[in-house]
Amino acid sequence: MDAAEVEFLAEKELVTIIPNFSLDKIYLIGGDLGPFNPGLPVEVPLWLAINLKQRQKCRLLPPEWMDVEKLEKIRDHERKEETFTLMPSPYYMELTKLLLNHASDNIPKADEIRTLIKDVWDTRIAKLRVSADRFVRQQEVHAELDNLTLMEINTSGAFLTQALNHMYKLRTNLQPSDSAQSQDF
Repeated sequence: MDAAEVEFLAEKELVTIIPNFSLDKIYLIGGDLGPFNPGLPVEVPLWLAINLKQRQKCRLLPPEWMDVEKLEKIRDHERKEETFTLMPSPYYMELTKLLLNHASDNIPKADEIRTLIKDVWDTRIAKLRVSADRFVRQQEVHAELDNLTLMEINTSGAFLTQALNHMYKLRTNLQPSDSAQSQDF
């Protein structure tokens, strides 16, 4: 899975919009949306929210966790803990990127939020690298990756898989095979 596929999955997350148009409930395969009434909040998938925002048909409300004070607490907690902490959304990075790229005018303190999310991301990726290094050095056979998001796994997955393959090849070459003949007569 690549980053574009993870972003596609993130676009299914529900966000709140305030439409400036009227429309009855719409029936989609993924579920019913609406009704849409001017000035009344409604939850829609991110892909629809972005589309409506681009056509100036709504105003986006940031998710509850997308607040400077809450993100500072999340960042500080992540830095204090040795293990990965639970993120406010499994798609926190993708949601932030998409919302700030398409609706930064609807998000208070957008630049600070961008910086805080980047800090959280950098902290978590650094933890992931340290964990992977420790995993390889100690020649572990399994790892527990609780609270990682799909994008974080995607970012390190190729490297980790390749490293494990190399380790496997090295281990199998170092172990004597059963078919090896003894020199003793």
